[in-house]
Amino acid sequence: MSGILEICCTSFESAEIAAQGGANRIELCDNLFEGGTTPSAGMIRRIKDKVDIGLYVIIRPRGGDFVYSDDEFMIMQEDIKLCRENGVNGIVSGVLLANGDIGVERTKRLVGLAGEMDFTFHRAFDLVRDPEKSLQDVISTGASRILTSGLQNNVVQGREMLKNLVELAGENIKIMAGGGLKSTNIQEIIDNTGCREFHTTAKVWVDSRFSYQSDVKMNGLADIPEDKLMRASIEEVIKLRSIIDDKI
Repeated sequence: MSGILEICCTSFESAEIAAQGGANRIELCDNLFEGGTTPSAGMIRRIKDKVDIGLYVIIRPRGGDFVYSDDEFMIMQEDIKLCRENGVNGIVSGVLLANGDIGVERTKRLVGLAGEMDFTFHRAFDLVRDPEKSLQDVISTGASRILTSGLQNNVVQGREMLKNLVELAGENIKIMAGGGLKSTNIQEIIDNTGCREFHTTAKVWVDSRFSYQSDVKMNGLADIPEDKLMRASIEEVIKLRSIIDDKI
């Protein structure tokens, strides 16, 4: 199997760039700076209609932890149904228990609702207390892959754990490396982990089209620029695609 490149996108423009740059699929989300939450139905439908690569949608009703109330879990199920009705290719989700274990029964329920859609257990995995047990638990849910940085803040720091997870997973589940992945470090991850699927935003900041300058601040995070927009970089996507094709 050749290497898979997945671009995490929060806008229609980024989805188009991901396709143009040679990505295999999109992970579509909103609120990236909260780790990603479920995008709007309108965004899902427009990208599905207009962008001709795989569309995977994150199902996460809010930021914060991955321990959900009954109402939040019902919302997740309804969002998966909406994705299925709109021809989405894959779901990205997962549930944890308060003690740091995988929420096996609830995750299994989400996998079952996804039906023929592929299912990725997302980076909630990086918060588990016992990665080896959790790996087996995710396998038992029927998920197709785990997106992980190797239980560290980025894939370079987590490369040894990534390697261990790939070896332990064998043919039972795919391990996709994601979290701080860039064209400048992907070769190290390819060479040292055995991963063959890769996830990144490939993000760049570009000037806003809004030329009028105002002192009003719309977001509460000081490190997010108000006068710029975040989108995928076509140059970065192309570089990543080239390295993956050359090395795998």
